[in-house]
Amino acid sequence: MNGQPLPVEHGFPARLIVPGLYGYVSATKWLAKLRVTRFADESGFWIGQGWSVDGTIQAATRIDKPRSGNQVKAGAIVVAGRAWHQHAGVRGVQVSVDGGPWADATVASDLGSDAWRLWSYNWTASAGAHRISARMVDANGAVQTSQVAPTFPGAATGWQTIDVTAV
Repeated sequence: MNGQPLPVEHGFPARLIVPGLYGYVSATKWLAKLRVTRFADESGFWIGQGWSVDGTIQAATRIDKPRSGNQVKAGAIVVAGRAWHQHAGVRGVQVSVDGGPWADATVASDLGSDAWRLWSYNWTASAGAHRISARMVDANGAVQTSQVAPTFPGAATGWQTIDVTAV
């Protein structure tokens, strides 16, 4: 890990990770034995706790700056975050303010289809309350779904929307 032997707290001597699946399905630590089988033939611990069977990672966009509920100074504001869609990659991110038209954000260099893609959007905030939404477009041109689903039992979906007040 990072050029060093895998430490015990991260699963020494080996850790199994299956790309494209959330950790509760694919990030195995502290292996005691390994049995080759099929999804349909086994039910892991977290499945018994009510989590979905496949744990497929969904397209997602996150707004990291500003945080929802923050007060910001009216004027030039940078809205920023990260987006990902494993195995598909991110072509772009779009931002909508107060339900207005979607505008393209600036995205950082593409490090590969399985990497987060950082993004930023320059916005001129007028005084008052505002609602900001973000969505991603994957490398295949598919727009992230607006349908909101919670993290449990499988994978969260939907555009992130935050509320800020400019003063």
